[in-house]
Amino acid sequence: MTGSRDGGMDGDTATDSSAAEFAVLFDMDGVLLRGRGTDPAVHARALDDVLEARGMELAEEHRAALSMYEYTDAFVEACTDVGVDPGVFYTAREERSAARTVEHAAGRDLFDDVDALGRLPERAAVGLVSNNYHRTVEFVVDTFGLTAFDIARGRELGPVGFSRRKPEPYYLEEALGDLGATDGIYVGDRETDIVAAHRAGLDSVFVRREHNTDVELGVEPTVEVNGLAEVVDVVCE
Repeated sequence: MTGSRDGGMDGDTATDSSAAEFAVLFDMDGVLLRGRGTDPAVHARALDDVLEARGMELAEEHRAALSMYEYTDAFVEACTDVGVDPGVFYTAREERSAARTVEHAAGRDLFDDVDALGRLPERAAVGLVSNNYHRTVEFVVDTFGLTAFDIARGRELGPVGFSRRKPEPYYLEEALGDLGATDGIYVGDRETDIVAAHRAGLDSVFVRREHNTDVELGVEPTVEVNGLAEVVDVVCE
């Protein structure tokens, strides 16, 4: 890895205060929080919430497209068929999805090794950057008392927020800017995390968990580990 809070994991030592700040950024779902993400049923129930609020009835042929997480051509076409604005309707659906995702997150657990992160703040700026909704990320940080994080970022609601998800580097770059960092690592459990890290100019750490033990990656991470304690050891050393 190529950087540290005090000058570099490559052995270099900072000589002045202009040295780049080093940040350690983490994904949330599947890295800190057990489970790879939100159950698709959450979005289906969120769609029902929107339909009820609008007094709408929906043909079954459109239900699958309008309850999907992704903002796709199929979603836009289904909105056109039922006479609603795609962007407005998607954002409304996402508002309900975000509320229900918070409820879903409340029933999930942290991985046992998350406590290891308590050693990091003395060594680096620490951030949480997730494709999950920002409201959900804030809820997880507050509910589980994740005090190691200087910042926590989830995605915005609506089509724009969807387009900025990893593997796009937008939220990683935003976090780096807010932390005043120009160097660091991103820790994730998916190939999209690795791609996003590299696009943001960061080293990547791929964490093997039970859900991705046998995953074959199409891109090479900087480092592969079996848990968060290994990440902390690398940074602290």
